[in-house]
Amino acid sequence: MVKKRRYVTEAELLELNALCQILPGPTSTQTIVAIGFTKGGPNLAYLTLLVWMLPAFIVMTTAGVIIAHLQQQNISTAFTKFIMPIAVGFVAFAAFRISKKVVYTWEGVILMILAAVVSFFVRSPFIYPLLLLAGGALTAFKFKSQPIEEKDKFKIEWSNFILWGMVLIFAAVLGGITKALPIRLFENFYRNGSLVFGGGQVLIPFLYTEFVQFKEYLSSEEFLSGFGLVQAVPGPTFSISAYIGALSMREYGVGGEILGAFFASMGIFLPGTFLIFFVIRFWAALKKYRIIKASLEGILAASSGMVITAAILLYQPIEHSLLNVIIIIATFCILTFTKIPAPFIIILGLAAGFIL
Repeated sequence: MVKKRRYVTEAELLELNALCQILPGPTSTQTIVAIGFTKGGPNLAYLTLLVWMLPAFIVMTTAGVIIAHLQQQNISTAFTKFIMPIAVGFVAFAAFRISKKVVYTWEGVILMILAAVVSFFVRSPFIYPLLLLAGGALTAFKFKSQPIEEKDKFKIEWSNFILWGMVLIFAAVLGGITKALPIRLFENFYRNGSLVFGGGQVLIPFLYTEFVQFKEYLSSEEFLSGFGLVQAVPGPTFSISAYIGALSMREYGVGGEILGAFFASMGIFLPGTFLIFFVIRFWAALKKYRIIKASLEGILAASSGMVITAAILLYQPIEHSLLNVIIIIATFCILTFTKIPAPFIIILGLAAGFIL
């Protein structure tokens, strides 16, 4: 984008990525879509989104369909047994990496610990947005420590924000009236996609709480297998939504599984797209406000705490054997101290599962 195509400068790319870091939704996807928006407006941005998510969507939908078919035929899925502890190792590494990167003050450490404790004991999908809002509100009081910048006047165009809100309300109302599972899946993922700050790893505790613990659409083993597989797939981690959507609709056959994957994927990717369209127009002026900058510290610290909790929650349902503990630690160490790519680790885990 910078060196080969020269679509944006390096400074513009870093700024777009920083903007997407503070918006709910998939950071990598929003950055790509924002580049499309700056080069060709909404139409090119939507096309960019489609091309970016399509390969991972196809792979993860296929994985969900295959898992559902194997279960219906009473064929063992034990070959995924090593993927589960590997997935926990991935989340533990994500918690370590994110906290090391974004938590750098004692207030941030306290907020991270509090968010981890609260999200562990309060098992509700609604606790996550509350923790994010509380974290941002608390560190917003530190705005005086931020440098003062000369502010520019700006005009806010509300159309995309209104569109985001209307889709959220319409999906909730329509799902409540019709009780149709595809509509409810769209609403569930749209709501989660509207509340997740920090990218795919932070999404995991949201989805695990809602679809495994709260709604019980998937088992812990199925969820962990899907999370492990998505690490081996090129593309955004948010594409796990296709896998969850497919398994949530397994009672309706292959057609229903594909439909569930489609509605879940649209639900998770659309809100971040609407919001980046909304904010990018006035971001240059908004980022100069000190209270906005200060609130990011608390939002990111709370997100880090949630990922720590996710690692603990995902470990609980798997067998507490010495082998699984060794696999988790080995995965963490490989990711921390080597440059071995994640797909290779997943492929190795699947191969070991088939052999053993």
